[in-house]
Amino acid sequence: MSASASKKVIYAALAGNLAIAVTKFIAAGITGSAAMLSEGIHSIVDTGNQGLLLYGLRRAQKPADAHFPFGYGKEVYFWSFVVALLIFAVGAGASIYEGLRRFVHPESMERVMVNYIVLGLAMLFEGASWFFALREFSKTKGRRGFIEAVHRGKNPSLFVVLFEDSAAMLGLLVALAGIALGQITGNTRYDGLASIVIGLILGGTATWLAYETKGLLVGESALPEVVRDIRHIAGQCPEIEHVNEVLTLHMGPEFILVNLSVDFKNSISAAEVERTIQRLDRRIKQAHPLVRRVFVEGEARRVR
Repeated sequence: MSASASKKVIYAALAGNLAIAVTKFIAAGITGSAAMLSEGIHSIVDTGNQGLLLYGLRRAQKPADAHFPFGYGKEVYFWSFVVALLIFAVGAGASIYEGLRRFVHPESMERVMVNYIVLGLAMLFEGASWFFALREFSKTKGRRGFIEAVHRGKNPSLFVVLFEDSAAMLGLLVALAGIALGQITGNTRYDGLASIVIGLILGGTATWLAYETKGLLVGESALPEVVRDIRHIAGQCPEIEHVNEVLTLHMGPEFILVNLSVDFKNSISAAEVERTIQRLDRRIKQAHPLVRRVFVEGEARRVR
């Protein structure tokens, strides 16, 4: 997915979360609901996270320079990892703390109907943002399942928003259940328990996000089918005796670095080697537009 498409998803989520956060905090102040307060914290964290993702996307567009010769594409991966840490530390931590405090020292809720109205509006706005993120993600995943698509995806900004929105929808349902049970039974500990569950949901979401973005930050190769095709293209060159190794690295969502180790035929001249490398570079980039740099190393065939 292009950076512009990712930005659309993030802007939609940011606008929705900001509006929802304000209404949740107002409702929490009026009713005294711990679950609603946790949901407000959740929405504020999500709003800040979307700001960080936009910052990362903007930084990733900076051109290469002497200090970063391959550009700043990995900024997206770094800030996505920071988002995962913030969800865990701030969102999950604050929700669990507030839930435990209200569970140990329960407080009565007032004007509960306000909570229901706010939760209903939140589900409407959050649902719209979730649907938009899901639709854009579905365009990129192809025939792969959702879990596989996330695991193989190279643009974390999109699935981070999808994860956040999914956790938000689930948290809203938990908050609704906790407030309703507290009202029906008269035991407001259910409200505190709901806040704890929301925190656990956020913690699980953050852990999965951190796991998925860590690999991208450390350095993942291109998709296996891309690597196979690059090997095939190199193997089709009549001047190449054998393709030893194909190494790829995602320097960003839209930047693949390729390093080829090939054994050129001994009968060709140095000028023919140069022309072969130029032709190989052109063919690979035409077949895979995300490939920005290709390095070819000539060495004897490796005997395994």
